Amino acid sequence: MRTWNNTNVPSFILMGLTDSREIQLALSLLFLLIYLITVLGNLGMIMLICLDLQLHTPMYFFLTHLSFIDLSYSSVITPKTLASLLTSTKNISFTGCFTQLYLFILFGGAECFLLSAMAYDRYVAICNPLQYPVIMSSRFCCALVTGTYMIGLVDCSFSVLSIVRLPFCSSNVIHHFFCDVSPILALSCKNTFVAETVIYICAGSTLLLSLITISMSYVSILSTILKIKSTSGKQKAFSTCASHLLGVTIFYGTMIFTYLKPKKSYSLGKDQVASVFYTIVIPMLNPLIYSLRNKEVKNAFIRVVQKRGGSKQLR
Repeated sequence: MRTWNNTNVPSFILMGLTDSREIQLALSLLFLLIYLITVLGNLGMIMLICLDLQLHTPMYFFLTHLSFIDLSYSSVITPKTLASLLTSTKNISFTGCFTQLYLFILFGGAECFLLSAMAYDRYVAICNPLQYPVIMSSRFCCALVTGTYMIGLVDCSFSVLSIVRLPFCSSNVIHHFFCDVSPILALSCKNTFVAETVIYICAGSTLLLSLITISMSYVSILSTILKIKSTSGKQKAFSTCASHLLGVTIFYGTMIFTYLKPKKSYSLGKDQVASVFYTIVIPMLNPLIYSLRNKEVKNAFIRVVQKRGGSKQLR
């Protein structure tokens, strides 16, 4: 069987989600709307946190980077998906495909550990409120965020290097709407055991370590909340981490369903639906979750609007 790599075959073909032109048009309109909300929501969150001094706290510092990651994460996948849906051009270059995969894993891994950092932040705020300003110092917060990006960088480097060296068979057709791990591995004519092992170690350790951190943080948080006698005190403590807990549940639920399961249970249709959810929908949901359920964000928005309105009147 003839093999090829990036030196003699310039591109892959992304099959996309469907062959029906009517469904493609409907999906393109839906994805465009979702992407616009994602861009506006995440950029709006970043700008609001930067403009309002009362939101210059560790919690919102992490939320700024979560919005940046979500915006980047969505921008790696959605524009190309829209282009494939709206035009007959389904080609993606070899370099472009692996760049997309590289950035996809980078931002996915970074988001895992950023959610862990946010869980630790909530743990310190609820369980050690008096020591919170000392523990969650600016230097420590910057170190945590830098660490999340570095871990994502290590994950994507090992994963992509293990795949890009594989020889591929005659077919260059990827049965997916973006360059994901499993559909690319399916094109290899060589045994992919080593590459799969590297990917499982990277993805598994990232998910496991972040989930352990989040679980331990929330066990301590729950234990502390149960010790609070007043109902209003319990509600106030729980409300500070409810949005984060919802975001974590949605993100990890779809990631575990898609990647940490036996290869025999792989289903193209189900996996594509799950992939659409965590690559396109979740980046839109996060700013909505953290803004609609957060009084501080709502109040900050009102303050910024009033401040801008007052400055215009003075002019």
